[in-house]
Amino acid sequence: MLGSSNRFGGFRARRVVVKARFVKLAGKGAKAAVAHMRYLQRDGTTRDGERGTLYAADQDIADGKAFLERGAGDRHQFRFIVAPEDGAEYPDLKPLVRRWMNQVEQDLGTRLDWVAVDHFNTGHPHSHVLVRGVDDRGQDLIIAREYISRGLAGRAAELVNLDLGPRTDREIFIARQREITQERFTTIDRKLLLAHEPDGLVSAWHRDGVEQGLRAARLGTLERMGLAIEGGRGRYRLADDLEATLRAMGRRGDIIATMHEQLKRRTPEVPPHDYAIYDPAEGKPLIGRVVARGLADEHRDRHYMIVAATDGRSHYVELGARSLGETLEQLEIVAVKPVVPAVREADRTIAAVAADNDGIYNVEGHLRHDPSATQRFAEAHVRRLEALRRRDGVAERRLDGSWTIAPDHLDRVLASEQRVAIARPVEIELLSEQPLDKLTRHDGVTWLDERQQGDATEKLERGFGAELRKALALRRQWLIEQGLAWEEGDAVHFKPGLIETLRQRELRQVAGQLSKELGLDYAEHRGGPIEGIYRKPVQVGSSKFALIEKSREFTLVPWRPVLEKQVGRYVSGIQRGGSISWTFGRQRTGPEIGGF
Repeated sequence: MLGSSNRFGGFRARRVVVKARFVKLAGKGAKAAVAHMRYLQRDGTTRDGERGTLYAADQDIADGKAFLERGAGDRHQFRFIVAPEDGAEYPDLKPLVRRWMNQVEQDLGTRLDWVAVDHFNTGHPHSHVLVRGVDDRGQDLIIAREYISRGLAGRAAELVNLDLGPRTDREIFIARQREITQERFTTIDRKLLLAHEPDGLVSAWHRDGVEQGLRAARLGTLERMGLAIEGGRGRYRLADDLEATLRAMGRRGDIIATMHEQLKRRTPEVPPHDYAIYDPAEGKPLIGRVVARGLADEHRDRHYMIVAATDGRSHYVELGARSLGETLEQLEIVAVKPVVPAVREADRTIAAVAADNDGIYNVEGHLRHDPSATQRFAEAHVRRLEALRRRDGVAERRLDGSWTIAPDHLDRVLASEQRVAIARPVEIELLSEQPLDKLTRHDGVTWLDERQQGDATEKLERGFGAELRKALALRRQWLIEQGLAWEEGDAVHFKPGLIETLRQRELRQVAGQLSKELGLDYAEHRGGPIEGIYRKPVQVGSSKFALIEKSREFTLVPWRPVLEKQVGRYVSGIQRGGSISWTFGRQRTGPEIGGF
């Protein structure tokens, strides 16, 4: 029988939370599935802090690579997180998960290909189950919405209640007593909000003595927290934002607990009062060393990062919804920048053109509206509209290629940007893949050099800030040894063109290594036309260059995204200002693609 069934029912039943997710594997989904599998088996997830181990219905050690290979042609994959409220009572979750999956197979009428891993790295032991999106006949596996929302958790709860029995009076009382002092929204709070009297006050009185004692004690706690005011005779007025405030406090408490758990294993000297939660709304960037990364919400793939910043504190940074591939890259020193929702100038131009053109935007209308605009400039606005359409339907494209622009277009755009900021509240800029001590004597441009050249007025007194101050001093000493800086009293002066000098030194070193590997001479690009076969991108310090090969020599020029799909093809370019305009193929008069 499908659905949510619980033979014990009521408040004595033991609860199980099951989160289900449907993941498409087409496109980047397959790569993301590999990263997800790797993440689930990471270190520190077992009771002993060891690496998580996959298992299956009949295997204690399952082959994750083989599982993904079997599902390489699947349209989708199901991911379940099974979290019994009393999971800590189980010495091993494998038998429970296997019995549960066996019951799911019976309910769905098909054998399932699945693997699972148990995690004990949080206060609530839980299991991750990955299920291939095909049934035992090789057809797409379809699971009814009702079964996903109710049946899965119902079946798991039945098994847990059979194993552990209904909750006893003592277990229920102890659990509710713990709620009295908790800084989060509790079941007692929910009942208090439902017990408002006509005058808006809440009374601790209840016909059940135990319940009355719990309410009275909780109301006293809320009063001390400033969320309730006593109105006399055991009656209280609750704060209007009580639920929102308590939920925010609970979230903050969870974050602090996460930071404490992560930092005590990596940097035990960091005291709790140096914990901070980064708030993008303040609009301030953050610079520091990445200490830890993880999933804030394993079900929705919302990630976090802990950054030891230049102010000496450790900051919890909510990264939002990102693929695991984006967060598992080698990161050492980063800049965290807030995503500030805003209407772009292009959006304002689109709205102005449409206002002059009966609510329609097209390239022709743009050129009439602004005679100084070029075709390419107008087409960039079309690309902006297409991006907005794909994101959430802000703009409507007509059959003739023009666009219908609503009168409140700018409001819609701003709302769209706000949704983006919620999903991805920050941008991460990689400053260095190497730790500070590797940068102090690096023969090339480093982040330290760029910081030395800037206006660094921030005090660097403790933690990572103190480490940075020491590294900057060592770097200055190395630059003096190299004749690239000199001391004058207490001041250090840097040779003009320091950054470019260091960049060219490193570029020549890399070019020398490539020359030996390729058996070709290196020709330094000094401006003018560029032509040859684009072979590959080359990383030089923090910059990326394109290797362009001619018959007996090669050159390195700044790489641009337009080259990404041109490996092995003939390319030609003309340097204009600070960028290169590229054409592809041997037709010198072909379409020009700017250096974006």
